[in-house]
Amino acid sequence: MNKIVKYIVLSLAVVLVSSCGGKIKKNTSTNGLASLVCDESFENILNQEVNVFEYIYPDASIIPYYTSERAAVDSLLQFKTKTIVISRELTQQERDFLKSKKRNARTQKIAVDAIALIVNPSNPIDRLSKKEIAEILSGEVTDWNELSPNKTGKITVVFDHDGSSTVNYMRDSLLNGGLFGPNVFAQNSNDEVFEAVQKIKGAIGILGVSWISSDMRNADISTEHRVAQLEKNDTTISSFDSRVKVLKVRRDDDIKAYLPYQAYIYDGSYPLFRSMYMTTVAVNGTVAHGFYSFVTSFRGQKIIQMTGILPATVQPRMVNLN
Repeated sequence: MNKIVKYIVLSLAVVLVSSCGGKIKKNTSTNGLASLVCDESFENILNQEVNVFEYIYPDASIIPYYTSERAAVDSLLQFKTKTIVISRELTQQERDFLKSKKRNARTQKIAVDAIALIVNPSNPIDRLSKKEIAEILSGEVTDWNELSPNKTGKITVVFDHDGSSTVNYMRDSLLNGGLFGPNVFAQNSNDEVFEAVQKIKGAIGILGVSWISSDMRNADISTEHRVAQLEKNDTTISSFDSRVKVLKVRRDDDIKAYLPYQAYIYDGSYPLFRSMYMTTVAVNGTVAHGFYSFVTSFRGQKIIQMTGILPATVQPRMVNLN
């Protein structure tokens, strides 16, 4: 059911029961309604957590809103939500403000997300160094032929949207806060980045790795099936969506380049990664706190592992393929 419709239906139900003098179930960690605000870059990941949590606890309803990282933090500081998911911890100033309002903020790292680079399958490029990526982002390199013999043509860089945490990460980590070149564009969503790369031969898309894992893009997998997968030992994502090409990335002082597989994120071989944090001011015994506990639990961490990124507390299985 659509989240907004669900919220309206539940709200009306509360009003009707109250007007009739009926009894309403007490809000608990597995019963009730809660909202949260999440960085849009992590939408694909958090949706899996919400769906499984609501499947296991049918009396609980979580309504996620997806926006920019700055807007997510503002919603917490303005008490519009009690839980946020972003790519950083709260600053000391933000914590002090919440404390002054008698709000106790709890934060836990829940995952390490890799930033994936995708190109059209017709593009012969298969790897880039961090220096080459920086040169592309700054506009110093504007044609694929400047990197290697390549007839693909002009380079078009495509992000999810202006001001996203992915944009901020690439600007801060590769350009030291500098400006992007005129060849860098923003779409309205991660799905639009994926579509742009499929249509434009010279495009390079930059997005979280969960958006291009083959299992995550398979809409036929039901929540019931995903819950069943939690009971299995093998939850490792082994492939990416074949409709795009995922580039290997290497550090400037490293000869070997790596794909953003969990094992290479885990040991630090893949160089483009950032942490994912969940922060809540919800009190114990509420469904908001129950969801926070679920995501940070072993079961919630295994759900993250199935999205293709690295969970904070569940180590990846190392599999040798012949």
